[in-house]
Amino acid sequence: QVQLVESGGGSVQAGGSLRLSCAVSAFTSRTYSMGWFRQAPGEERKGVASIYSGGVQTDYADSVKGRFTISQDNTNRTLYLQMNSLKPEDTAMYYCAADHRAAPLNYAPWWSYWGQGTQVTVSS
Repeated sequence: QVQLVESGGGSVQAGGSLRLSCAVSAFTSRTYSMGWFRQAPGEERKGVASIYSGGVQTDYADSVKGRFTISQDNTNRTLYLQMNSLKPEDTAMYYCAADHRAAPLNYAPWWSYWGQGTQVTVSS
């Protein structure tokens, strides 16, 4: 059973940066997919970035390409999301997710394991 705990959210002004972290328990070579999703009030949960097979491949939503970077540290079992040039529309609850399969970024229900989320608020 994979357990995920996010941290690093907060409030920033537009143009600022935040780095989210996700501590992963029971992280093994079978944990093929790791990802970040976000959900704003009244909206569906959407994929932000994903990383596969220990970092061999990454995928990003068009809205964050060039601004966000996903990475993972297998030594301390942590997933990161570096968010730069933040915009008010990035405001949402951010969730860490994992799956033992090759999970698609554009389909949140596919993913098996989820953290509790961390809030990111960007003011203009």
